[in-house]
Amino acid sequence: MSISDTWNRWRNLLVKQKAFLAVIAILIIMAFTKTGFYTSYNLLELLKAAAVLEILAFGVTLTVICGGCDLSIGSTMSLSGIIAILLMNHIPMWLAILAGVASGAVIGLINGFFIVQQKTEPFIITLGTGMLIKGICQQLTDAKPVSPENSDFVKLANGLAFGFLPNLILVTIILMIIFHLILRYTAFGRNCYAIGGDYDVAVYSGIRVIWTKWMTYVICGVTAAIGGIMLSSQLNTGSSIYGDNTALLVNCGVVVGGTSFAGGVGGIPQTAIGLLLFSLLENAMNSLMISPYVQQATKGILIVLIIWLDCHGAKKKSEDV
Repeated sequence: MSISDTWNRWRNLLVKQKAFLAVIAILIIMAFTKTGFYTSYNLLELLKAAAVLEILAFGVTLTVICGGCDLSIGSTMSLSGIIAILLMNHIPMWLAILAGVASGAVIGLINGFFIVQQKTEPFIITLGTGMLIKGICQQLTDAKPVSPENSDFVKLANGLAFGFLPNLILVTIILMIIFHLILRYTAFGRNCYAIGGDYDVAVYSGIRVIWTKWMTYVICGVTAAIGGIMLSSQLNTGSSIYGDNTALLVNCGVVVGGTSFAGGVGGIPQTAIGLLLFSLLENAMNSLMISPYVQQATKGILIVLIIWLDCHGAKKKSEDV
């Protein structure tokens, strides 16, 4: 392969990864500012802020690759933390955490039943499920924060691995590796791409499309529950207000990273970059003391711009063909 071919290959790769280019641009810009952005404390806080959203996004990525979406993850995140905290005041902590994760799996089963088995619209079903779960959270807590009696719970997310790495970040890295390996090197992962690419062809190819797509919602519920438990541990509190805007932010982050809502395209590294971009942008603007209202508008502009560029590129590519 010649140097020009290699350059063209890398150039095309970078053009496709617009979120990655945006991350690099922000890092370069912040290098020329007189802020505390490039301190070890701030960078660690940046990763911790992104970690919970990343965990939720890994599960969402599977559903989006299969041509679906999940807007109930924010409420699932809230419910799992509440269940874990309420139960651990009466039973062993590990069993309470397991129950919290199981609640996410049950929600995923319900979503999968209506979306996959009954062939209903995932956007509407998961939105409705999320509203229902939010009501359950408010009922369980009387719309008030709940705190664990077990002092060890806070260490679950805030404890340090290897003496310097927060457990929350370690769990995120481990899950990122696991999900990347599943998507790229297992039959289940290949089937997800096939289903999202062309559902009918996947059916005729003998793929267990119903089981596979259903499992993506179960896995999505589990990752939302894990993220919720880690968030509640990080804040040492469970609350029904957690996750109000999380579902839209995570689904947008997944798409901004390069995973298409059309299905069949994307991956875990792209998702990680997409969600990191949002946290990086917020952290950078906070360091520059930019107004929260301007921050909100900037995020919206960035989402619209990147998705428009992706759609424009896909349209141009189809026209060239």
